[in-house]
Amino acid sequence: MNKEKTKVLILGSGPAGYTAAIYTSRANLNPILYEGIQPGGQLTITTEVENFPGYPAGVTGTQMMEDLKEQALRFGAEVRRGIATACDLSKQPYKVTIDGEKEIETDVLIIATGATAKYLGLKDEAKYMGVGVSACATCDGFFYRKKTVAIVGGGDSACEEALYLAGLASKVYMVIRKDCMRASQIMQDRVLNHPKIEVLYKTNTLGLYGEEFLEGGHFVRNQGEADEEKFDLPIDGFFLAIGHKPNTNIFKNYLDLDENGFIKTLWGTTRTSIPGVFAAGDVADPNYRQAIVAAGTGCIAAIETERYLNSIE
Repeated sequence: MNKEKTKVLILGSGPAGYTAAIYTSRANLNPILYEGIQPGGQLTITTEVENFPGYPAGVTGTQMMEDLKEQALRFGAEVRRGIATACDLSKQPYKVTIDGEKEIETDVLIIATGATAKYLGLKDEAKYMGVGVSACATCDGFFYRKKTVAIVGGGDSACEEALYLAGLASKVYMVIRKDCMRASQIMQDRVLNHPKIEVLYKTNTLGLYGEEFLEGGHFVRNQGEADEEKFDLPIDGFFLAIGHKPNTNIFKNYLDLDENGFIKTLWGTTRTSIPGVFAAGDVADPNYRQAIVAAGTGCIAAIETERYLNSIE
């Protein structure tokens, strides 16, 4: 296996990873960044970004990530294609295997591998991604002002996003496959008492339809029962709120994770349970999952990296 040594290794190429690369390269730490399974991160599947500071006219997610990448390269960061497939964080220097064939030894590891939104698995989800389908109401809800949307999910997060969408859309359907919500009682009450939200219990999504853009969904109520009913619902937006899976599988034997697999960090920092290993962005954020928050933690991770390296030299 090929081996290489570096001072700073960054895994992930979303706002957190690239921001960490910008700051560490400006500090002359010569970071190596591997782009990971989705170069550019989740923003590359978002058509328009209007809530990231510095883009008053908005920008496509892909273009914004290209801008961040170009900035990191300008200051000397080395950006490479590759996926981290294994690691050994038992002792320093830490070892990370890339694509199962190259081992990188590093003094500091910044983990910015993100989290992957959970989808229903319908082929139509990919077809209408960015033109009707979204896994982030806070990111994309603005585009559905005074329109009709549906959101799938029955937990607290789904309720929060349904309430957020109700402040923008003219009508929100909340699609729940069970006969009850999993959300806390106070969140259920808020949803059920909102005049713009209609809850569809015991309802599953069969598919989506539309020509160029999403125009509606195919649903079934009481699936498999005697009173099963299939129906179509005209909607302009289809939101998923069934959770996110953090990309932390290769780190689970070394780092402290929460019950959902997100990396635990010391409050107010990006420090993990291992000195010299930092976590930034969605991989350590089960609550906000916003590009600007991820970029901020990427900055924190870089500053903490510089301080850590100074402390051990």
